[in-house]
Amino acid sequence: MAGIAVIKLSSISQKDADSVMQQIKSIATASSVKFSGPVPLPTKHISHTTRKAPGADGSHTYEKWELRVYKRLIQLYANDQALRQVMRIPVPDTVQIEISLS
Repeated sequence: MAGIAVIKLSSISQKDADSVMQQIKSIATASSVKFSGPVPLPTKHISHTTRKAPGADGSHTYEKWELRVYKRLIQLYANDQALRQVMRIPVPDTVQIEISLS
């Protein structure tokens, strides 16, 4: 069964997301499968500000925390064998993969 597989990665670590994407690219080139991408999607910035002091007395100092979510997108015009190899890639805990077939 040949079709288009759209693979979307999201991670809080840019290095982990790029390493998984490189493994997917190497599988696609080794099995001579056409692919387009990887496309870096916009990074989502989540910021949160908290007070340093727990009580009302003292100086009014704040800490700013930021979480960045990196996303990548790739399309594989793949067969079953290439998709099985992609499913066997060891994925770090910080990376989430979403695969949709059409």
